[in-house]
Amino acid sequence: MPTVDSPLQIRPAQPNDVATIAQFNIDLASETENRQLEPERVLAGVAAFIADPGKGFYLVAERDGQVAGQLMVTYEWSDWRNGVFWWLQSVFVLPQYRRAGVFKALFSHLEAQARRRPDVCGLRLYVDAENRRAQGVYSRLGMGQSRYLFYETDFVLKESENSVGSTLQSGT
Repeated sequence: MPTVDSPLQIRPAQPNDVATIAQFNIDLASETENRQLEPERVLAGVAAFIADPGKGFYLVAERDGQVAGQLMVTYEWSDWRNGVFWWLQSVFVLPQYRRAGVFKALFSHLEAQARRRPDVCGLRLYVDAENRRAQGVYSRLGMGQSRYLFYETDFVLKESENSVGSTLQSGT
């Protein structure tokens, strides 16, 4: 059993983290959206992402030599702000490390890093509309709900037919 009092180290993900991150992403999709992802596709996607810093980066939190949690950052240029938003995605903490400050440490590290960079104008994330626990965590860390709604056309997972937006538009 991991010791929650041992030091937590936050670091950029490396190529040797690809398999762990891919598994975390598969577990995340299953847990939060009841979605089964194709392991080969996810593994290739994580490897491609880590190999190309222009896409973004992952941070991982390690405790006792084990990766306990992760978050991914992608970039969105804002012409209104003349800066880049860092989008947090693929946030996952192993169940045995939850409520032990792992995500808070990841987020704090990321926020401090972003605030030191004049080209970064803010942090954004999206969260499943029904994931109330995660929404509460983000609120407690000082993030607020945006005025924007999220729309998509998904060519791979074909999500738009079953989206929350479709449910909201139909009034159910």
